[in-house]
Amino acid sequence: MSEFWKIAGAIVLPNVGGVINGRVTRKNLNPWYKGLKFPSYRPPNWIFPPMWSSLYSSMGYASYLVWRDGGGFSGDAQLPLIAYGAQLALNWAWTPIFFGQHNIKGGLINIIALTTAAATCGALFYKVNKIAGYLFIPYIAWLSFATFLNYDIYRLNCLESKEDTKTEKPTKEK
Repeated sequence: MSEFWKIAGAIVLPNVGGVINGRVTRKNLNPWYKGLKFPSYRPPNWIFPPMWSSLYSSMGYASYLVWRDGGGFSGDAQLPLIAYGAQLALNWAWTPIFFGQHNIKGGLINIIALTTAAATCGALFYKVNKIAGYLFIPYIAWLSFATFLNYDIYRLNCLESKEDTKTEKPTKEK
């Protein structure tokens, strides 16, 4: 198999999950997502598809570099590629949790685990191929931002709404 097809396959793989999850997201934008409260720094919705496409493509290429330089699935690349698969599974799981189940807290728990797994994966990639490790830096930065965004959406819609519904119980005076 030519190098072109190996690279293309590595780039396409993470994007497949992105395309599938894009459908889940679009189905739940209106009315659920649009009805949520958001922090002022939330980016416009149109930024997410190109951002994720570029991040998926760069992480896919990084996985190819590690696979190539680390001896495939049985060489030094084995652990980094397992970490890659784990973080990719967590990545793909976030959308069905957050958008599909409307589970903001579950999405927050997932994205914290995802960001940790992605940072671990990036560090492991760096040990095999420095460029592959560097390619994870924008991804980890975006995930960090997305984690704060997910937390603030949780805070505004779940924590503050609980505070709003609490009623003080009258105290008995003796």
